[in-house]
Amino acid sequence: MASNNSSQQVLRAVYESPQPSARTFEYQLSSPIASSDPSAENTKVKVAYLSELRSLVPKLQDEINVFLTERMEEDKKEAEAQGRQLSAKEAKEEENYGEEVVEEDT
Repeated sequence: MASNNSSQQVLRAVYESPQPSARTFEYQLSSPIASSDPSAENTKVKVAYLSELRSLVPKLQDEINVFLTERMEEDKKEAEAQGRQLSAKEAKEEENYGEEVVEEDT
């Protein structure tokens, strides 16, 4: 979400979990938020702001995805170290992670 800290705009996402501590992902926006004035100049300001948001959101998503993938791997290693094995359902879900799988009713 883009938040307003005085005049500085920030695109921020926060991951919270009991352990380890919370992780904050954020990007500073250099473009100001436009006023509600319908002028052509204000439209340019809005376009610049939205363009910057559009370019930063995928970067934020990528950073979060890398973090979550690392967390999943750590959790998996920790579970294996404790002797816990994946259930058949979990193994199948992991095998098909990121893929669209259509299951047939038989």
